[in-house]
Amino acid sequence: MDEEDLTPQKGPRKLRELDSLSIGELEEYIAELEAEIRRVREDIDRKQRHRAGVEGLFKRG
Repeated sequence: MDEEDLTPQKGPRKLRELDSLSIGELEEYIAELEAEIRRVREDIDRKQRHRAGVEGLFKRG
């Protein structure tokens, strides 16, 4: 993980230069991106469950 991964991103991420990467490096890059997508989806899921729980506490019924 790079240090830039730890700092909040305020705009679009800088695209990685692909021309100089080998096929193996590209496949590794894809695996890293897929892992990041899974991580983000899990975080979205967690936040949606949390929000649903909080909304349930404040529901008027």
